[in-house]
Amino acid sequence: MSLFITFEGGEGSGKSTQSRILYEKLAGLTLPAILTHEPGGTSLGSQLKNWLKWIDDKDIPPLTELLLFNASRSQLITEVIRPNLKSHKVVISDRYADSTIAYQGYGRGLDLATVKAVNDIATQRLKPDLTVLLDIPVNDGFTRKKGDKHDRFEQETLAFHQRVRKGFLKLAQQEPSRWLVIDATQSKDKIAQIIWQRVNQCLTIGR
Repeated sequence: MSLFITFEGGEGSGKSTQSRILYEKLAGLTLPAILTHEPGGTSLGSQLKNWLKWIDDKDIPPLTELLLFNASRSQLITEVIRPNLKSHKVVISDRYADSTIAYQGYGRGLDLATVKAVNDIATQRLKPDLTVLLDIPVNDGFTRKKGDKHDRFEQETLAFHQRVRKGFLKLAQQEPSRWLVIDATQSKDKIAQIIWQRVNQCLTIGR
């Protein structure tokens, strides 16, 4: 069966770790699955990711960010997500369109209707079956971040990241049936257990 699962959350929330754990769990059960990420996941996406996250110019207009993220997303959907869903695989993505609403909409202050309209064009209105939000207080998330090098988004103000967190929580409130909100301050094993319980339910229902 095909199943589209996305992971969302702020900096240091553990998205990448938990998406990898889920992928390895499915692989261990010999269930066909792939793991991808945004921005990136394709040759074009990787180039856009480097530009968006690591370019020295910090004065990139929010609208430019919005369009570039969605260019990467459109390519990912065309090359990776849709073909694998058609092949009846579980597709797991570390970030998706909800991140753009949270970061460029709530964080940057772009008009939400504009952000959603551009997202809809890029995604062709393809929505995840399940979105896992790993929610963590902003200060706690940054405490987890290691290394001295921080990308453009990690260098943003505390207020920016607080707006992003509130944006994610608002999105989850609007579609509670799609979102699984988890307290990301819990242990890695506990979080993985909660996620697997929900994913297993989805798999059972789809059979």
